[in-house]
Amino acid sequence: MAIEKWLAITSTALFGMFVGEMISIYYFMGNVPQAFEYGLSFDADPKIYQFISIGVAPAGILAGVPYIMTKRYGSKTIGRLIILGGVILLLGMLVCYTMLDTMDPIFITDMVKYSPVMFIILSFLVMGFGAKLTRLKPIRPKKDYF
Repeated sequence: MAIEKWLAITSTALFGMFVGEMISIYYFMGNVPQAFEYGLSFDADPKIYQFISIGVAPAGILAGVPYIMTKRYGSKTIGRLIILGGVILLLGMLVCYTMLDTMDPIFITDMVKYSPVMFIILSFLVMGFGAKLTRLKPIRPKKDYF
């Protein structure tokens, strides 16, 4: 496999990792036991910033690099992998957004409330670039016969 395919695979895996991290922290904030002392002083904003810097920021960069590498000749495989990463991000952020109703209001900050919406928008951009990559037709080089 070429390097651009491995980068697209890594990007998809990082999107999945980010979704798993976000769902786990939203699940924690929705199901904190009453006797848990740390739960009352928990602030999710630094963790969400950490998850963004570890997961979705590198995933976005790793989705952009294979797009740039293959945008001249197109690649259905790489485009599908990028679309898959966008779908994973979209579904995960929809799950996180539905989990907002189960949380205690003391945990809901602007970052907790608006980060799923921001990444839903980002997922549509990622899927759009992947779709554009799958629709490109390879450019055939001109042949010089003599």
